[in-house]
Amino acid sequence: MNKIIRYLLQGILFTVPVAITFYIIISISKWVGMFVDFLGVSIHPIVDPLFGLIGGVLFLIMIGALSSSIFFYPIFNRIEQLIEKTPFLKIVYSSVKDLLSAFVGQKKKFNQPVIVKINENPPIERLGFITQNSLEDLHISENKVAVYFPLSYSLSGDLIIVSSSYVKPVPVPAAEFMKFIVSGGVTKIDEKDTN
Repeated sequence: MNKIIRYLLQGILFTVPVAITFYIIISISKWVGMFVDFLGVSIHPIVDPLFGLIGGVLFLIMIGALSSSIFFYPIFNRIEQLIEKTPFLKIVYSSVKDLLSAFVGQKKKFNQPVIVKINENPPIERLGFITQNSLEDLHISENKVAVYFPLSYSLSGDLIIVSSSYVKPVPVPAAEFMKFIVSGGVTKIDEKDTN
């Protein structure tokens, strides 16, 4: 029964952020399409949805630019504070935001590729990313780090606390490293690419 509940929770953790992202993109595309229809502009039934999608992406770019500007930042910050005070919204919003910011935010979390020795004899190592160099907030000893191990062919993974002596940095671009892990080691690492 515990395994079923764990799978259910993993399914929710995978599905909810993806569903929310697609829902937002589709909703924005529909809103742009309705606005274009309201203006009376119609080109072709196949081309019109593309305009909605392009308009949706441009809208998201505009929101990103406005939220970064000095004038609009306080407004967006206030909206975010209100969301974070709402009980259920806070959990969903902060989880989705943290997940997305780990990959695409200004403070990317998956930027320290490492190889971790899991077993001495026989020697077994895993590939992952350091997510926290200090665990003092959790009252965990100084020489421990948090390492996230993405799973192959999945968006999920495991977080393991390990002694820093077992962790060795891997000098390759983080994006290529992530592709290598997620592909199950099939993808070739192109060191020319940047992080």
